[in-house]
Amino acid sequence: MSEVQGSTRARTAGLLKEPPATGPTGRPLTEFPEPEALAEHGPARIIAMVNQKGGVGKTTSTINLAAALAEYGRKVLLVDFDPQGALSAGFGIQPHDLDVTVYNVLMDRNTEVADALIATDVPGVDLLPANIDLSAAEVQLVNEVAREQVLAMSLRKVADDYDVILIDCQPSLGLLTVNALTAAHGVIIPLTAEFFALRAVALLVETIEKVQDRLNPNLTIDGVLATMYDARTLHGREVLGRLLEAFGDRVFETVIKRTIKFADANVAAEPITSYAANHPGAEAYRTLARELISRGGAP
Repeated sequence: MSEVQGSTRARTAGLLKEPPATGPTGRPLTEFPEPEALAEHGPARIIAMVNQKGGVGKTTSTINLAAALAEYGRKVLLVDFDPQGALSAGFGIQPHDLDVTVYNVLMDRNTEVADALIATDVPGVDLLPANIDLSAAEVQLVNEVAREQVLAMSLRKVADDYDVILIDCQPSLGLLTVNALTAAHGVIIPLTAEFFALRAVALLVETIEKVQDRLNPNLTIDGVLATMYDARTLHGREVLGRLLEAFGDRVFETVIKRTIKFADANVAAEPITSYAANHPGAEAYRTLARELISRGGAP
């Protein structure tokens, strides 16, 4: 019997096992199960999508993760916490046309979250929108009592109506972001696979740790999400490797690869899960939703 034939027969007999398939992070691929349907909704787990660096795919990830969670029967509230209103625009809403936004919820005691809510075209996903008015809140909140907890107190009133609340933060580490971190149970850090994006994460982690120490001891980092990844470049692979060295298992196994389809979906004001339902980018966010639920980051 030849050596090749012997090797083949051994594998067939189960004496030699094929090495497990590995994902982009170099870890064995995990098949995350499709989550079971929920018997009832709430109370919500609040997750802040945070990175003080812009252009890292934060808003795109917020939109598509929400849509993927909704596909699995989760009821999701999105909070646009960026004065640029990109999250609101991502659902085809013109932020400057809005009279009641998250700004009014924060600054007017007579305005409730329900007064500003907008039902999106994605079943199971509601939006608390924002526009440029929110930029004034950063200054005005300075004089408020318990200024870091204003958002938390507002969201507490609607938490029982949702399974997940995702807060899309502005690219800064100011008082608005601190409000989001104080309100949240967990943090997802979207991060492009680029060296300069990696450098900025240390300051963000320091801020998260300060909030944990002083304001929200229950806050945890749910995971670091690598976005805009291109496996064809050595630079991208090196940055992903450094990310794993720094954060270990807190790096999501799911990696979001670079594709023009995300931009196309944003222009169409749709999540990629509906705009190009069978595209690998859509499947990546479905996998992320399953991974988040498997990790306990969402019900």
